[in-house]
Amino acid sequence: MADMLADSEFQTLRNRFKKDAEFLLHGVSEDDSGERSREEKDVKPLPRINRHSVFWIVAAVALTYYLDFFTIIMVDETIKSWWFSVGLVLLGVSLALALFCIVYLDWFRGIQQYDQDYPAVAPVTTAVFIAASCSFNIALWPLWSIFTPVILFTQFMGVLMFISMLG
Repeated sequence: MADMLADSEFQTLRNRFKKDAEFLLHGVSEDDSGERSREEKDVKPLPRINRHSVFWIVAAVALTYYLDFFTIIMVDETIKSWWFSVGLVLLGVSLALALFCIVYLDWFRGIQQYDQDYPAVAPVTTAVFIAASCSFNIALWPLWSIFTPVILFTQFMGVLMFISMLG
């Protein structure tokens, strides 16, 4: 009796794992194919303007305004100009690689999966951008000290959210 109970429990456990494996392999099991298609029809794209995006944009604009960001960068003598120049060059390289992916690969050649045809572009762009942000942090540290990473991160997020709202 105990063996039969153990066998039936084992069988139900096996069937459950088999069903889960089929679901993972096929994405949809036979039982819920109608539910899946209704869910896919009901899925709406996320709105471009949301509280999260607006928060970062307003925070970046407020920091730029209250810190007088561009005037200080142009006038202040305490900025380490060599590091700032290196940061500008690296940021230019990062933006050029991003434009290469967006404009040339996506718009002109129609390649949407950059990783398959050009596997080195994403890691190189990320590494160059991280190096640029480190250079900007070193260059602007004499101005805002411990607040420099927070200020630059807020600026970055504001620009990123603004770009995401555009398209």
